[in-house]
Amino acid sequence: MGIKKQYAQKRIKELSEELRRHNHSYYVLNSPTISDFEYDLLMNELMTLEKMFPEFLTSASPSQVVGSDKNEGFAQYPHRFPMLSLGNTYNIEELYSFDERIRKATDQPVQYCCELKFDGTAICLTYKNGILVRALTRGDGTIGDDVTENVKTIASIPHSIAKEITPADFEIRGEIFMPYEAFDRLNLQREEDEETPFANPRNAAAGSLKQQDPGIVRERGLDCVLYHLLGENLPFNRHYDALSSAKSWGFPISEHTQLCNGIEEVIAYIRSWDEKRKYLPYATDGIVIKVNDLALQRKLGFTAKSPRWATAYKFKPEEALTRLISIDYQVGRTGAVTPVANLEPVQLSGTVVKRASLHNSEQMEALDIHINDWVYVEKGGEIIPKITRVELSRRDSSAQVPQYPTHCPDCGSELVKREDEAKHFCPNSDHCPTQIKAKFVHFISRKAMNIIAGEATIEQLFEKGMISDFADLYHLTREELITLDGWKERAAERFLESIENSKKAPFHSVLFALGIRHIGETTAKMIVSHFHNIDALMGASREDLLAVDEIGEIMAESILQYFADPKHSELISKLRAVGLKFESEGDKGRISDRLEGMTIVISGNFSVSREEIKGLITSHGGKNTGSVSKNTTYLLAGEKAGPEKLKKAEKLGIEIIDENSFNELIKH
Repeated sequence: MGIKKQYAQKRIKELSEELRRHNHSYYVLNSPTISDFEYDLLMNELMTLEKMFPEFLTSASPSQVVGSDKNEGFAQYPHRFPMLSLGNTYNIEELYSFDERIRKATDQPVQYCCELKFDGTAICLTYKNGILVRALTRGDGTIGDDVTENVKTIASIPHSIAKEITPADFEIRGEIFMPYEAFDRLNLQREEDEETPFANPRNAAAGSLKQQDPGIVRERGLDCVLYHLLGENLPFNRHYDALSSAKSWGFPISEHTQLCNGIEEVIAYIRSWDEKRKYLPYATDGIVIKVNDLALQRKLGFTAKSPRWATAYKFKPEEALTRLISIDYQVGRTGAVTPVANLEPVQLSGTVVKRASLHNSEQMEALDIHINDWVYVEKGGEIIPKITRVELSRRDSSAQVPQYPTHCPDCGSELVKREDEAKHFCPNSDHCPTQIKAKFVHFISRKAMNIIAGEATIEQLFEKGMISDFADLYHLTREELITLDGWKERAAERFLESIENSKKAPFHSVLFALGIRHIGETTAKMIVSHFHNIDALMGASREDLLAVDEIGEIMAESILQYFADPKHSELISKLRAVGLKFESEGDKGRISDRLEGMTIVISGNFSVSREEIKGLITSHGGKNTGSVSKNTTYLLAGEKAGPEKLKKAEKLGIEIIDENSFNELIKH
């Protein structure tokens, strides 16, 4: 029995709405809620129905448009050539069909260029007379975000090349990605800060590239591979030759790109990389197959969404099946309780996996997980792999439903769970030994106060009653320290020297060291850039906090709760007394107070970099925020200012000024 027209219309509408939600999560929020494989299944169902019932196909369908990653925080420019997405398949048979369609368009043997499909975020670089002049994200395929300053922090991307050997004006496109090592390092820091880790390297790369501060992007360890040269009258007849030339000019072109004669060589390439990719230092999720002959590419042309001369074969995620032995419940420094599964050791992605995160009680319930279950584990670069599903066919009578603890595994306090959060928490933050010691370990860490000590030292100091709050560290004596197990005079002297040196730590490091829930290293820098000193931050309202880039409702509430506690005000007074910095260095070098009390939002491009504009606002006593609100004094609009910001400023009656007017404001 065929599909009824009424059902098809309803299902097409449902699928379109669901795919738009997933596109927003993937491209804009960098936080996908389903796997690529699940997304592709939904898209294929939509395309099949639209093919069967073309009367329901519209130009706005997700099958016809490129997912958009546009962000109003950046100036936007049109792409000179549309930046489309690729069709894809998980099925080798469909590659034979792709080859058949290509061969129908020519009477010559077909060569294909095969490339690894890097799992990152697309970028388009424009060079004029050998100089990098613009870097745009994919955006919606026709207009992209200008992320030039951020891209310039990526070491593998040349800022200039010898203009004598290159075309005068060309584009080169590729993928910005985050290697596993950088991804693990970033997620480890986020785990320590009890911030939500990035789901995979692709999300981490996309989120990093959209940071407003290029300094933060520089620290993220991004890399780039380029794979497509574009321009008017370029001196190439074949795609592979263009890539070879680009490599000789100094561009990062993948060494694993291969020219294949016919579809059988393509399939052999795919099969070899399905195994070898597991040992690469970065994430790859498939192989891109392109017609090598550029004249044939032009003849084949494009659909509304993708080129007809290229496709992607996508690998299914690697997983391993193993038995769950037990579950530990770990208490973090903010009291969050995380269940971690202990597994029978299993080989996965080149490493032996023994533990996997279960995240929270809701995840455990969703998986319907039991002790002694056989479970599937995936590892896509994550520090702690994740359990994705249970093999119910192998469940036996020995499998038991785990009992999630009702009380803290350490101090015995009754756990609490807020409606807006997935995790359970131990509320006994001031007396739970695990939390207290974890807070000290965070306080002394390298990116916080950088004090030379480790967990063993904190354990001893705490157990001997020498420390109860952070200020106690600054009152320790040599005589006390040499009573610790294994400590001699030199160890005590080195520790005390690092304590003294920690007083030089900048305000953002001190703020990060305090361990305010949800406030990581990056957010601490944003807060300090906005408020400049602890007194302004302690006196900030919820609305003031929400005006800061990257601060949402949860972070704002966490900051308000922290400073509402008299014990924390007392701690800050103690830390001030021992010499820690609670004021940004920028305040000391302030040029004037001409912008005192003013909040300025900037949008667009100026004669100087946006970072210089932000610096001028701060040095003259003003605040820079990322979004327009009723508290905004001016919207400083440059060339190609974001239309949404302009519209909102006009609606709220916020004065819009240009660069000349701004310069007049700060003029002596």
